[in-house]
This record gives sequence, C-alpha cells and structure tokens, in this order.
Amino acid sequence: MAASAFLLIGSFMLLLMLLAHPLGQFIAALIEGKTGPRTAAFEQRILWMIGADRAEMNWKQYALAIFSLNLLGIVLLTALLMGQGQLPWNPQGLPGLSWDLAFNTAVSFVSNTNWQAYSGESTLSYFSQMAGLTVQNFLSAATGIAVAFALIRAFARPAASTLGNAWQDLLRITLYLLLPISLLLALYFVSQGVLQNLEPYQHITTLEGVQQMLPMGPVASQEAIKMLGTNGGGFFGANSAHPFENPTAMTNMVQMLAIFLIPCALCFAFGRVVGDNRQGHALLWCMSLIFVICVIVVMAAEIQGNPHLSALGAASNLNMEGKEARFGILASSLFSVVTTAASCGAVNAMLDSFTALGGMIPLWLMQIGEVVFGGVGSGLYGILLFVLLTVFIAGLMIGRTPEYLGKKIDVFDMKMTALAILVTPTLVLLGTALALISPAGQAGILNPGAHGFSEVLYAYSSAANNNGSAFAGLSVNTPFYNLTLAVAMFFGRFAVILPVLAIAGSLVLKKRQPAGNGTLPTSGPLFIGLLIGTILLVGALTFIPALALGPVAEHLQLWLAR
Repeated sequence: MAASAFLLIGSFMLLLMLLAHPLGQFIAALIEGKTGPRTAAFEQRILWMIGADRAEMNWKQYALAIFSLNLLGIVLLTALLMGQGQLPWNPQGLPGLSWDLAFNTAVSFVSNTNWQAYSGESTLSYFSQMAGLTVQNFLSAATGIAVAFALIRAFARPAASTLGNAWQDLLRITLYLLLPISLLLALYFVSQGVLQNLEPYQHITTLEGVQQMLPMGPVASQEAIKMLGTNGGGFFGANSAHPFENPTAMTNMVQMLAIFLIPCALCFAFGRVVGDNRQGHALLWCMSLIFVICVIVVMAAEIQGNPHLSALGAASNLNMEGKEARFGILASSLFSVVTTAASCGAVNAMLDSFTALGGMIPLWLMQIGEVVFGGVGSGLYGILLFVLLTVFIAGLMIGRTPEYLGKKIDVFDMKMTALAILVTPTLVLLGTALALISPAGQAGILNPGAHGFSEVLYAYSSAANNNGSAFAGLSVNTPFYNLTLAVAMFFGRFAVILPVLAIAGSLVLKKRQPAGNGTLPTSGPLFIGLLIGTILLVGALTFIPALALGPVAEHLQLWLAR
C-alpha cells in the first residue's frame, strides 16, 4: 500500500505543476494588464454600466471597493435566502430560511468559507443555489485573487502610489479566469454523471421495492466553481461524498486538482511579475514539503486504524469508517489534506470518523492560516505574510534592516503583518472558549470528552480560516452557533484582507533597492527552511495546548487503553 500511496501523491503533484505553470503565465499577464484593445474596450463598457472607472486606486480606495461589494453581497444574499419561498425555480416548495441561518449562510459564502449548517437538498431552492450561492462562489473567489494581485503589484512596482483598479481586477478575474475554466470543469463533470438539470425531485422504487426520492438540480455548474474557487459548499449535504457530486475516481482526482490549481498558479505568476521566478518556486517548495508530509501522516494514521479492532480479532483494522468504497483510504486521505490545506470545505469522507491523528492534521492545516497552497489568492498573500515575518526575524539575527525583493520592511509593515497573522488564532480560541463555557454552546455538543472538544475547536478553526469543512457531531444550526460562527467567518476574512492591503499600500510607495553582499537570499534552501520553521513555530506556540486537549488526548486514550 505504501507504493500506491507514493504513486498517488507523486502523480497528483506532477499533474498539478504541469497544469499550473502555463496558467501562472496567463495570470501574470492579467496582473500586468496585458490585454488586447478589444478586451479593453469591452471592459470599459461593462465598468461604465456599473458606474466604475478604470483609474488606478490607492490601497484605501481598493479596500473600499472590495468591502462595499462584499457587504452588499451579504445583504442581498440574506434577503434572497429568507424570501426563497416566494421566488421562482423552487419545485419542492421549500420555505425561506430563518434570519440567523440566512445571515450565517450569506456571510459564509461571501467570505469564501461556505460553512453549511443545513443540508442543501432539503433546504435551498434551485434559485437560491444558482442566483445566490453560485454567484457568490465566483465573487468571493475573485475577491481573494484581486487582493493577491494588489500585493504582488506592491512588490513588483519600483515606486508608485497605486495598486491597480479593484473593479477591473474583479472583472478580469471573473471573465477571463474563473468562468472559462469553470465551464470546462462543469462540462467534464456532466460527462462523468454529475447532475445538471432543473427537474423536480424524482420518486423511484428500488430493486428491493423501497420507495426513495432522488434529488435533482443544477449541480455540475456549482460543483465546478465550488472547487476552482476553493469555496467548498456542497449542493448536497454529503458534499463530494455524494455520487451525484463526485461519481468516479476520475472526478475525484479532477476536483482535487481544481482546488489547488489557481493557488499553485499564483505562485508561478508571483515569480514572473516580480522578475524572479525563483521567488515563486521557493513558495511552492515550502508549500509542497509541508503538504506531502501531512498527506503521509494522514494516510499512515488511517491505514493504522483502530487498535481495538485487532484486539477483537478483525481481519483488518484499516479505518474505512465514514469513507466511500469507490475512493478508499488513500484517495480520501489525500482529499482531506487538499481541502483543508486550501480554504475549501469540500469533503469526500466523514472527517469525524477519521482517527485522532488523521483528523488532527486537517485541523492543524487550517489553524496555521491555510497557507499550504491555501485559498485562491488568500493562500498566496497568507504565506507572504509569513515571508515578511521570516525576513524580519532573520534581519534581527544578522543585524540588518529586513527587506524582501528590494523593499525595506519597516515597523508599520510588521505591525500589520502581526495583526493579520494573529486575527484568526484569536477568533478560533475565543470562539471555542465561549462555546465551551456557555449553556447555548454546550447544548450543541453531542459527543463527550476530547472528541467533543475537537469538534468545537474544528468548527471555529474552519470558520475563522474560511475553510467551511466540519467534523460533524455538533448541532450548529442554532442562533448561538449561527451568529458566533458568522462573526468568526466575517472577521477571519476581512480583518486579514484590510492589513494585507495596508501592507501593499506601504510597500508600493518604496523604491526597489538592488541586492547587495549583505542581502539575505530568499529563494534558496536555507530560506525555505526558515520559512517552514516560522510557520511551524507560530502554529505550535498558538495551538499546541488546544490540540493537546482534543485530538492528542483522544489518540492517547485510544492507544493506551488497549
């Protein structure tokens, strides 16, 4: 099985790099504004229709555009979900959502989290799925990529006061990047058996003579952007474990590749735009090393399984509980690491049924900020925050003013970096503590002991880091959890974007200095090791006590009680 595991990991990484490299060159052209005159005229016409111009923006104007679009999205989506009972394309006659669930869902999809406290096929109409959730899947993905564009320009421009035009970036990302690839993915999914229709649910009689209702709907179109935009919200409650969303081993592999495609391509684009491809390669090496090690740990934990099964005389103690037979342990383990390394909440197996260590790795990958490839855009600007922190620490060690790509890193930049890195741990730990000490939070915990603690910790880690996956076993469709998780999702997204844009605004004003003899190389093995160490150190100092109370304690209970 070890050979199969390494073959699966190796083939996945090879296909990812082969697909991402040319896409990175195309994204670099978008960042640099290299579009033809016809597309420029088309863009200008659309911008005129929405009342926007093509003038470049400083970081405050850029942030205002991003925030205004997303706040409007929250308001409109909340209203749509609450009123879906009176809207068209609702063949099942599903009623509107309660105000707290509608608000939670709106914040979730606008923030690129796609946390779902409901089962899609029994709660949302086709209109809500298409006009509400799918639209926000595009816009939230475009938002993250646009912020990454602004930060990349800040490093690349020698000395300027603007970062580009937010409206133009959002338009180009949506029209030229997200839409075409999503269309190709949707067509491929349909060819493999993923549903795409507007038919009412079908009542059938099984071979055993049992009556069953099969849900229908426009699944493939949402599935495509769900993966490509690292959104993760499933059309069905079972998400990508449902055969109508993820029917074959091939669709499973394509979905995993789609999740990592743009985050990986953005690293190639970053290197090209800043004029040094080695910088992008260094980020990819850092991400890939952490990712491969995490996949190996999860696969090993799931193969090792539950020791109590061996004690009972079971022929195999492989942990197949909660996994689809058509995917098996290896593909399910790889999928779980892919979806939690990126800010994508899609799952093809029940994470709550993973072993303690197998479930801890996805939890930890979210807690370090989902910088191992990460979400579209958010993964790149997230790991660049750690790059700045690493450069600062290294500068203190050698007694030099820290700089990266010829840009001096000053006190303001480090304050914003620290703020952006500390936002999500604060939200996770405070949210978990509040849920554990309040009666309303305790009422949702269905499992006692360390596992119940892990479920609560996972929920707030997922929300604050804009992932959206869940351990399950926790009743979260209550006003308490809907509101507290919505707060975590909102600030976990936008309280990071704001300091990132402030850093971009500071860096773009600075001149790029040529590298000297004392300049710290930021593309070699030494720096890659320092960067990995910084990421691990921040994650360890922040979350080891909480992890010790949850998955670590559960693992020790399982293996020491044999």
